[in-house]
Amino acid sequence: MDQWIVVSTIVAAYLGLTLWIGLRAGRGTSPTVDGYVAGDRNFGLLVMYFITGATVFSAFAFLGGPGWAYSRGAAAFYILSYGVLGIAPWYVIGPKVARVGRRFGYVTQAQFLVGRFPSKSLSMLIALVSVTALIPYITLQMRGAGIVIEAVTEGYVPLWAGAAIAYGIVLVYVLVSGVTAVGWTNTFQGMFMVIIAWVLGIYLPYSLYGGIGPMFTQILAERPELLELPGLTAAGTSWNWGGYTSAILISAIGLTMWPHLFMKAFTARDERIIRRTVVLFPTFQLFLVPVFLIGFAGVLYVEALAQPDFILPHLILTVQLPVIVVGLFCAGALSASMSTGDALLHATASVVVEDGVRPFVEMSEHTQRLLIRVLIVLAGGVSYYFAVTEGVSLVVLLLTSYGVIAQLAPPVVAALFWKRATTAGALSGLVSGAVVTLFFFFNAELRPFEVHEGLLGLLAHLPVLVLVSLLTPAQAEAHVDEFVDPPPSRSRR
Repeated sequence: MDQWIVVSTIVAAYLGLTLWIGLRAGRGTSPTVDGYVAGDRNFGLLVMYFITGATVFSAFAFLGGPGWAYSRGAAAFYILSYGVLGIAPWYVIGPKVARVGRRFGYVTQAQFLVGRFPSKSLSMLIALVSVTALIPYITLQMRGAGIVIEAVTEGYVPLWAGAAIAYGIVLVYVLVSGVTAVGWTNTFQGMFMVIIAWVLGIYLPYSLYGGIGPMFTQILAERPELLELPGLTAAGTSWNWGGYTSAILISAIGLTMWPHLFMKAFTARDERIIRRTVVLFPTFQLFLVPVFLIGFAGVLYVEALAQPDFILPHLILTVQLPVIVVGLFCAGALSASMSTGDALLHATASVVVEDGVRPFVEMSEHTQRLLIRVLIVLAGGVSYYFAVTEGVSLVVLLLTSYGVIAQLAPPVVAALFWKRATTAGALSGLVSGAVVTLFFFFNAELRPFEVHEGLLGLLAHLPVLVLVSLLTPAQAEAHVDEFVDPPPSRSRR
């Protein structure tokens, strides 16, 4: 039997199991918006750990991470750095967000911010910023799934078909079960992709070089530039420290600002679970170690690859692994892609309905749930269109999105910790930051020292937020205290 048929069978079995888990997960969830978007606020530590880790480390890590290690060397280490830095503030911010959300019934990031800074315009603006960042992120996941399936089936299942099949499954279980399906499928997929990553990350260096140490010894002798920080650019020149450090900083700032991650604060059973998740999250970062080893394994073994993101599937097919292992690798890569894509699709539709439509149109809960489902399909369709066209590096695509989403950090911090912040200040700052970020994105040659455009946006955002807030009337003290000093909520056992 041809290898691609066996691989396709294994992938089909994996997709079938994922679908079954996703559909069963929705049983027992209330038929309300709170149940569909926030899982009745009942996620425990296991699900919170994996929904956070598996959602963060997606196709960009499983495919883009090896691609960067292979083509840009030490530059890939920025991915390892920002996760640990970015999750740390959530130890303080997350429980406060959860407390306020439980008190007022919030299920999205914009509802929380508009609660503190009342403004329909702000709600619409946050929805636009969120969707602008989320669509490229979903595109990345779909493209990653298509890349893997096309490679391991030797082109018999092209990228467009692979992406359609994988995300057809995602659409079904997200439409039926909402965030509960996202939580439990992420738990399964997170376990699966970590196991596959470690198996391949250890096997490939030993198979090709005789060990991890000998591999780096040979790379140091023949390609030492790949082991020198801050690594290389896509053009093969040295990436400067301005670009490297600003990439870490903007990603760390933006990490927990992603709507699909931020919204998970509203799903936790209690605040202790959020804190424990933050403490345990760096252990999920270990997933990146074997991922980078896979990329470095290809440095001397593969002379030139037109698309570095293909290095992992290329190695899998070149070293003649048993066909079952190839199939399991494909399933592991799909785990990385789908475990993020489902959360993104769910969050995108929820944000559009709850923050972009509902503030302007009265709707019943039934209508809201129906519209969210319609928009899940629409967001999937738009992302799929971009996914099947030629794109840039998966990591570059994600890093670009971080610049936009990081602009949500100042108003979130101000809402929780600065009593003098006002609606006008939050709105003006967000507009200024977004405009500056987009300007430097489209005019990259004007960025000083190659600093990430999102960081330049924050440098404009912060002074505008502060200045406008100080020049406009302060909010009522009782209203502000509900957010800055929220009363503790009772834990549910």
